[in-house]
Amino acid sequence: MNLTPAQRQTLSWLLILAAGLGVIWLLAPVLTPFLVAAVLAYALHPAVAALVRCRLPRTVAVTVVVVVALLLGLALLTMLVPILAKELPQLREQVPMLADRLNRQMAPWLSQFGVHVQLDVAGIKAMAMKVLDGNLEDWMATALSSARIGGSIVLALVGNLILVPVVLFYLLLDWPNLVERLLVLVPPRLRAQVDGFLAECDAVLGQYLRGQLLVMLSLAAFYTVALAVAGFELAVPVGVFTGLAIFIPYLGYGLGLVLALLSAVLQFQGWYGVGAVALIYGVGQVLESFLLTPRLVGERIGLDPLAVIFALLAFGHLFGFVGVLIALPLSAVLLVAGRRVRQAYVGSELYRG
Repeated sequence: MNLTPAQRQTLSWLLILAAGLGVIWLLAPVLTPFLVAAVLAYALHPAVAALVRCRLPRTVAVTVVVVVALLLGLALLTMLVPILAKELPQLREQVPMLADRLNRQMAPWLSQFGVHVQLDVAGIKAMAMKVLDGNLEDWMATALSSARIGGSIVLALVGNLILVPVVLFYLLLDWPNLVERLLVLVPPRLRAQVDGFLAECDAVLGQYLRGQLLVMLSLAAFYTVALAVAGFELAVPVGVFTGLAIFIPYLGYGLGLVLALLSAVLQFQGWYGVGAVALIYGVGQVLESFLLTPRLVGERIGLDPLAVIFALLAFGHLFGFVGVLIALPLSAVLLVAGRRVRQAYVGSELYRG
C-alpha cells in the first residue's frame, strides 16, 4: 500500500509512541519519580517562564517555583498534624474500649454464621500502650524491623521523595534546551507539522491540568461539607486533605479514608460514624470516577466519559500506579494523534476509492 508523506509521518509517530509505551511497561517501577517530576515540570514551566519574562535569572526563577511547590506540598502534609495530634492520644485510650465493644456486639452476630471470635482486650491494650506511647524513632525502628520488604518500601519512598524535587529542578532549569534539542532531531521538512502537533498536544494537556485542578477543588468541597453535615469535628482538615490528595492515585483517597474512619471510631459511639464515612467516601468515589473526571477532565480534552473510564482502567491494569498517573495525559496525546490519522485517512486514496 502506497502511503503519502503525511501518512508515513503519522505511522512513524505511532510506532515511536508504541515503543515508548513498551519502555514504560518495562521500567515502570524505576520511572515513577521521573514521570512525576516530568508532569510537575510541564505544569510549573509556565510559572518559570512568567518569572523569566520579569527579568529574573532562570536559576532564581526555577528555585522560587520549586520552593513554592515544595512548601505547598508540605502544607498539605501538615494538615495531618492537627488530625494526628488530636486522634492519637484518643486512640490510645479508646482501643481497649473498641475491642471490648467488638467482643460484645460483633462476636454474637458472627457466631450465627459459625465464626467464633474473641478479642484479647488486655493484650490489645498492652500493644496499644506500647505502640502509641513510643516516640517517632521507636515507630520507625518497629516499621523497619517488622519486615525486610517494609524497610525497602520505606527506603524507596524516601528516595523518591528526595529524587523528585531534584529531577524537577533540573528539568525546569533546562526545559527550553530540552525542547529545542528534541525539535532538532526532527527533519527540517517536517518541523512545521511536528510543531503544530506539539502545540495541539500542549493545548489539550493544559486543559487536562486545569480540569484536574477543578476535580480536586470540587472533591475537597464535597468531602468537607459532607463530613461537617455528618457532625465530624475534623471535617475541614480531613475533607480538604482528601480532596487535594486525590491527584495521587489510590494513595490520596486511601489516606483520606483512613483518617476519616479514625475520626469516626474515636468521635462516635456505635456504627453511625463508620457508616457515614462509608457512605460519604463511596459517593465521593462515584462522583470522581463517573461524573467529575469524565466531565471536568474528559470533556475538556475531548474524550468521551466512557473513554476516560476505560483509559484509567486499561493503563492502570497495564502499568499499575504509573499507568494511572499517565492515563489521561497520554490519552490526550493519543487523541491528537488520532485526529491526525483520521484526517490522513479521509484524504487518502484508500478512503476515496
